[in-house]
Amino acid sequence: MKKTIISIWNFYYEGFKNMTWGKQLWLLIFLKVIILFLVLRLFFFKPAMAGKTDEQKSEYVGTQLIKK
Repeated sequence: MKKTIISIWNFYYEGFKNMTWGKQLWLLIFLKVIILFLVLRLFFFKPAMAGKTDEQKSEYVGTQLIKK
């Protein structure tokens, strides 16, 4: 089991080490994903119940569940 995990690790390690354009492309992909999630979080997924007490939150959730 341990030998298999080590061989898988070495396979990917050597593959990424020998990349020429791949490193820059993976970096670009990761940056785009991080920026995308940050933008979505900031503009579309604002905390709807920020600043409310626990009682207000539970009442809101209860009424929303009853409506649906």
